[in-house]
Amino acid sequence: MKGYPRSDGRKGIRNIVSVVYLVECAHHVAREISTPYRDVAHLIGFPGCFPNEYAQNMMEKLGTHPNVGAVLLVSLGCESFNRYQLESVIKASGRPVKTIVIQQSGGTLSAVRAGQAWVAEQAAILANASMVPMDIGELTIGTVCGGSDGTSGITGNPAVGRAFDQLVAAGATCIFEETGELIGCENIMAARAKTPALAEELRASVQKAERYYATLGFGSFAAGNADGGLTTIEEKSMGAYAKSGLSQISGLIKPGDIPPKGGLYLMDVVPDGEVRFGFPNISDNAEIVEMMASGAHMTLFVTGRGSVVGSAISPVIKIAANPHMYARLSEDMDINAGKILEGSASLDEVGTEIFELVMALASGTQSKSEMLGHTEFILTYKTFEPIGPACLPA
Repeated sequence: MKGYPRSDGRKGIRNIVSVVYLVECAHHVAREISTPYRDVAHLIGFPGCFPNEYAQNMMEKLGTHPNVGAVLLVSLGCESFNRYQLESVIKASGRPVKTIVIQQSGGTLSAVRAGQAWVAEQAAILANASMVPMDIGELTIGTVCGGSDGTSGITGNPAVGRAFDQLVAAGATCIFEETGELIGCENIMAARAKTPALAEELRASVQKAERYYATLGFGSFAAGNADGGLTTIEEKSMGAYAKSGLSQISGLIKPGDIPPKGGLYLMDVVPDGEVRFGFPNISDNAEIVEMMASGAHMTLFVTGRGSVVGSAISPVIKIAANPHMYARLSEDMDINAGKILEGSASLDEVGTEIFELVMALASGTQSKSEMLGHTEFILTYKTFEPIGPACLPA
């Protein structure tokens, strides 16, 4: 396995140009810039005009993600996003970075021409970039589940847990998330914590999520979950929890926190403070983005109802929880965990299949969503307080 070396010591498994719009008003121009280079240029951005510390931090972490080789920032010119700070952080990481300000560039067509010329230049340079040996212990892998059904918790999710156990044992960093889908599991999860103090932090993160959803009057349980055979949030939580496997939990992080070493980490995605910004994660891709900001090279995505999304920057492995959905959406699914229901494969065997596909993607193989050109991305407003010392035990 080889990777692209970065100045902070991390290594990337991809080497893309990130085209970043800094307000919704610049979205069209940024999309026009990136579209002809879709194989190497991925479009991401923040739609809001009002500044937000969380969004600023996310963009700085994504602009210096190990899979990113160069960054083009596209600004309208009057938004409140601090483009100067973002450009400075990216430049300090050793990556080529350029900012195009539409209001200073002559308008849409002029900005698009300038942006496409820069992307073409950087794509040619990145195509000839050298790679260096990369160890499994340098990988960071996230996991989400979306469109869960009654089979997700007995096939795809625990199969990911088996893969996570193999990856953690080999020294990799693994991140699971969605504290709003761990309600009812906080005590059994806390029992796996590295320290008693971390156990209390894990419990508190789930209790915060429960309070947040109670205030909203809407939990992390969709109509599609019920149609798929799930009946309660606790039932859904048990399935979601299974993705974490059985390894010791090494820490609790928030979006943008980089795990200091290999191990298993829970990501707290529910905002701190009073409920201000609506649903903590309005789509599965919001969770993928947050794990990428914490360094995830790829994401394992379990779905029972069916989902076709991928992600910008980091590839997504799609895992079908049941054989019927896999048959309907096989062109989008990488793994058929439904084989477990049919008795043609065990949990361990599918877990190993996932592990082997992780290693293949890290070596350059493309996932189905990559081959299909999926580069979904979403970033909204949130507020987080820094994690405390108990969250990352020495």
